[in-house]
Amino acid sequence: RACNPPVGNLATRRTPVTLTTCGQNSTELYCSYPDQNLLHHTSHGCGQPRCTKCNANQPDNSHLPADMTDDFFVNPTSWWQSAQGVHREEIRLDFETEFYLTHVIAVFKSPRPAAMVLERSQDYGQTWRPYKYFSVNCTATFGLQDDLIEDGSMCTSRYSDAVPCTRGEVIYRALSPSNKIEDPYSPEAQDLLKLTNLRLLLLKRQECPCHGSGLVEKPQRFAHYAIYDLIIRGSCFCNGHAEECELANRTGVMENMVHGKCVCRHNTAGDHCEKCAPLYNDQPWKPGDGKTGAPNECRKCRCHNHAESCHFDLSVWLASGKRSGGVCDNCKHNTEGHRCQRCKPGYYRDRGKPMSSAEVCKPCACQPMGSVNTTFSSSWRCHPRTGFCYCKPGVAGPNCDRCLVGYWGFGENGCRPCDCARDCDQRTGRCFNSEPFFNVPIGGRIPDLVQTPINESEEEWKWNDHEQGFSALRHPEKCVCKEKVLGSITDFCQMKYAYVIKGRILSAHDKGTHAEVVVKVKKVLKSGKVKIARSNRSIYPESWTNRGCTCPILNPGTDYLIAGQEDSRTGKLLVNMNSLVKPWKAYLGKQVSEILRTGCK
Repeated sequence: RACNPPVGNLATRRTPVTLTTCGQNSTELYCSYPDQNLLHHTSHGCGQPRCTKCNANQPDNSHLPADMTDDFFVNPTSWWQSAQGVHREEIRLDFETEFYLTHVIAVFKSPRPAAMVLERSQDYGQTWRPYKYFSVNCTATFGLQDDLIEDGSMCTSRYSDAVPCTRGEVIYRALSPSNKIEDPYSPEAQDLLKLTNLRLLLLKRQECPCHGSGLVEKPQRFAHYAIYDLIIRGSCFCNGHAEECELANRTGVMENMVHGKCVCRHNTAGDHCEKCAPLYNDQPWKPGDGKTGAPNECRKCRCHNHAESCHFDLSVWLASGKRSGGVCDNCKHNTEGHRCQRCKPGYYRDRGKPMSSAEVCKPCACQPMGSVNTTFSSSWRCHPRTGFCYCKPGVAGPNCDRCLVGYWGFGENGCRPCDCARDCDQRTGRCFNSEPFFNVPIGGRIPDLVQTPINESEEEWKWNDHEQGFSALRHPEKCVCKEKVLGSITDFCQMKYAYVIKGRILSAHDKGTHAEVVVKVKKVLKSGKVKIARSNRSIYPESWTNRGCTCPILNPGTDYLIAGQEDSRTGKLLVNMNSLVKPWKAYLGKQVSEILRTGCK
């Protein structure tokens, strides 16, 4: 739920600042009437004025600004008094931080001013705005209508009568029938209630009606302002996210004082709970809803225990459909990303550990001589999901530490092809007699098999779990082929493809000197001199021996749009790096059919 700190007296243990104080420079003699309420303008009941001295440097005779804000139950007769003869006086209370105001009560010892203004600042005294004007005659003094006549007016005569001559009150309520606020944390409420400074401008003195013809004392001895108590009711300002506060900018405990630093809840932070806690910025901060009671808690970012803070990013929030906008800061444990969800370059994900583990990212273990530094993502030393390294031509193994089958001479430039129909000794290049036949795994990566004796049968060839070859099905990142894209009509026609088909890849085979891919032709969009029927037939990748892959990659079980060349002399359909090979999509087939029908003439 939304929280509300308790209301207290903001003036307690805070000392106002005034322009003058009686007896600042020397002892002053002053007079005042007895402490009693005079309800009628009569010559009886005023009592005789009492005269005494004031000296700010003598504790028994001083009336300092702090006497306005002391405990009025403990010191009911202490008061502050201005110097004699002043017409304009200012009483200012400066707070160390922002507070919420509810009401102000000033209890005067002297007659209340004939004109005064209550003002507040929300920027530590840089600018001021009025809360209320007080005057015997609002129209004559301030040009404003009296709120006794016009409800909601900024001026009132309610608290400007000279009677009672002592203990007359001036009261201001921030929340009144004319200032109705449903949500106390809304911008409108903050504009009205929040303050950093409060001041009373006392603009015009007035005499007590008791002053009559029989007055013996000098009139100037009554010419001062005096206030018994200044009570400022309010609370610390916490945006609905705290119900208690502690000292702001100071240490220790001060009894009965309303402190200004909120003890935040709802995963919020700041002196006024005005922001989310460091790791809780997954959605925009909001104040508590004082109308519905909704707490509007801050939500934790998903950083998988790899970050201590996050920040809110509006573009991420909008891109997610306003579901998540947190971006983790300074990801640890070799992670990166908005949510520290992937490993940094040079590291890969250990699938045996949870994503929240400090050891989830392991360093790549690539053999420097056999691996390449430049891949399709130049900063990756190995694939971040598998840890497999990117090998030089003819090199194999997860760490690129040996030659592919059919290659030899591991070195700075990779491995060289064997001058054999099959495999050769990887150190010397000497050919072996055995020339077995085997299937190329899906995607065409030539398998890396354990060397077996010649007299073993084909069925006894086994994958080695630790050193097996890689295919585009199991590890597509090992076969990196530059794909041909379907560009403009002119680009497509300039390639002068001999055939265009829709086909399903059934299998891929290593024939020793070449690779052969079996395709089930499902649709013929174009054919050349080599006749193509809707049946199974072979196509021949031209670029496989120097890469260890069939390029473009052809995954069995997948339908492709294939556009390539033909060898009319041998009747073969060819695919190479200039061929267009794309997973089949209906719209792609229509697009190419339209190009063939209208564009290539």
